[in-house]
Amino acid sequence: MNIHEYQAKAVLKEFGVPVSHGKAIFKPEDAAAAAKELGGPIWVVKSQIHAGGRGKGTFKEPEAGDKGGVRLAKSVEEVETFARQMLGNTLVTVQTGPAGKQVHRLYIEDGSEIATELYVSILVDRSTSRISFVVSTEGGMDIEAVAHATPEKIITFAVDPATGIMPHHGRTLARALGLTGDLAKQAGTLTEQLYTAFVTKDMTMLEINPLVVTKDGKLRCLDAKIAFEGNSLYRHPDMVALRDLTEEDDKEIEASKYDLSYVALDGTIGCMVNGAGLAMATMDIIKLYGEEPANFLDVGGGASKEKVTAAFKIITADPNVKGILINIFGGIMKCDVLAEGVIAAVKEVGLNVPLVVRLEGTNVDKGKAIINASGLNVISADDLDDAAQKIVNAVKGAR
Repeated sequence: MNIHEYQAKAVLKEFGVPVSHGKAIFKPEDAAAAAKELGGPIWVVKSQIHAGGRGKGTFKEPEAGDKGGVRLAKSVEEVETFARQMLGNTLVTVQTGPAGKQVHRLYIEDGSEIATELYVSILVDRSTSRISFVVSTEGGMDIEAVAHATPEKIITFAVDPATGIMPHHGRTLARALGLTGDLAKQAGTLTEQLYTAFVTKDMTMLEINPLVVTKDGKLRCLDAKIAFEGNSLYRHPDMVALRDLTEEDDKEIEASKYDLSYVALDGTIGCMVNGAGLAMATMDIIKLYGEEPANFLDVGGGASKEKVTAAFKIITADPNVKGILINIFGGIMKCDVLAEGVIAAVKEVGLNVPLVVRLEGTNVDKGKAIINASGLNVISADDLDDAAQKIVNAVKGAR
């Protein structure tokens, strides 16, 4: 789960992390009051969307102006103007894709006198099963671009879970960023604060870009991105309350109601599979035969008829889906339960695209019999390779 910048800064502030003062607004008429409360003399007006590259982004609507999604204002009147231009309009960045995202919130923040821009992030390193810091002196830039052009400028180090954060981690971070004296001391404190926040709130990603050194010699987090581990959210109802459904795909929201693992993709073949590994293999073989998956969807090992029905509805709700592949290897998941769920869904929402079903495992004969007796126009497959070829050919033949 992701949250907005202003929410991320509020979370970090609980742990003592230095952030600028700011106010979130949802209506243009609240902009002036927020700016006056902060005091100025300069303000930064920031679009709040779940995507990077906001400053370099462009708005679709001409009335939104051409200054990007992050703007420097030098008067209360300018803050008001930017708020009217940005709120309710669609911002397109390198991460949103051409569709962009509509701006429903703004963050008005005190301006900072910046001497240096740096980069700090914390991630879970799956290869080492440790929390790792990624730091660079090239703050304010896309870290992917830095990694490609000058990889030597990115320093990483891990924290041993047996010891947790230690003073030497702060010294390592300070050296990597070229900080000395009092700034190095501040870096040590910041390292501990960020790590503590990361672990306490079960984050999977915490990115500060840029971390700035101000002209008066202070470290300050000028931007913040946080992602939380979805499986741990039951422990953090206060973080769940920060969820912004307008930033999420409607199909993914619906899937979360039924505890389905669903991710929308850009392809044409909808997939319903049980088990994450089998789902990945199914997506790979679809690509092998020349098409693209429209989603990742794992219904889980113990899916009920209702869950399967919901999954099928979510797939068919995607207008990009031109064919559906159901690939079930029944262990805990029973093939007859899957068949009943699919039939119930088809009867409710209809079937306007080719459907290939591959069943194997527990109660497979019952499942096939249920589908065969349903009268549905379903293409049966013997194995995964056969299923992938049949759905790809069916989709290509329908064009």
